[in-house]
Amino acid sequence: MRALVISGGGSKGAFAGGVAQYLTEELKKDYDLFIGTSTGSLLIAHMALGKADKVKKIFTSVNQSSIFSNRPFLIKKKHGYENITINHFKVLLNFLKGKKTFGESLNLKKLIKKTFTKEEFEELKAGPKEIVVTVSNLSLNEVEYKSIRDYEYEDFIEWIWISCNYTPFMSLVKKNGCEYADGGLGSMVPIEEAIKREATEIDAIILQTEVTYFNRMPSKNVFSLITNLFAFMLDRIESQNIKIGKFSAANKDAILNFYYTPSVLTTNSLIFDEEKMKIWWESGYEFAKHRNKELNQIEP
Repeated sequence: MRALVISGGGSKGAFAGGVAQYLTEELKKDYDLFIGTSTGSLLIAHMALGKADKVKKIFTSVNQSSIFSNRPFLIKKKHGYENITINHFKVLLNFLKGKKTFGESLNLKKLIKKTFTKEEFEELKAGPKEIVVTVSNLSLNEVEYKSIRDYEYEDFIEWIWISCNYTPFMSLVKKNGCEYADGGLGSMVPIEEAIKREATEIDAIILQTEVTYFNRMPSKNVFSLITNLFAFMLDRIESQNIKIGKFSAANKDAILNFYYTPSVLTTNSLIFDEEKMKIWWESGYEFAKHRNKELNQIEP
């Protein structure tokens, strides 16, 4: 069984989209299983439907307003670098409303529902492909994997949204008596889950470079410190997921193909820049093309 796994990575998901488009459209890879975490969850349903161009148009036209109903930070450019600072008014407003997070991402939920229709959902659910999104259950301290086969449309839309909620900057969701947040907090690269679901060949798109090429900029304020801390934590989770995935694949004789980003795309994946994301999508497509040419040259 062949699986496509797409990691979390916020705005860097545009690169993953380009890679996935090449794999599905040019190489004609017919995946039986699609598993996504966070931004990967936004891509997998459309890739399974064979609608890469549709999701490309969506992904490369979003901005901060498309995601946040209450954006808790401001973006400032200085000396060519983008720096985020806390929006004290918006954060205070959220707390006065009794919310537990700095910001809210209700606009993202509306966007998901608008762009992934009930008809498309029913087509996938009735078909042979399995679509799985990753969420973090904070109440039970567990990572959960939600398959399209187990839910109706409204519920599955919500699970996709929950998978993308980079708490505490985005919404914290209470569902079925538990608090849920971004799947990346527990599993950034769910390779092990793909193997547990009997995948024998896995293409894993990792929205990070294989080797660390940079030192993070010093924290300018409490908000940038929190984002740096979360980025550090997620990098460690991702590294462990890959090691565990390699170990599981070796034990099950599964084939693993990795697609890392060849360079650092951004140091803050909460910033959604339409022009940059268009470039990242195209670079992902070209990267997958060149990588597969290299692999074909190596094979006897």
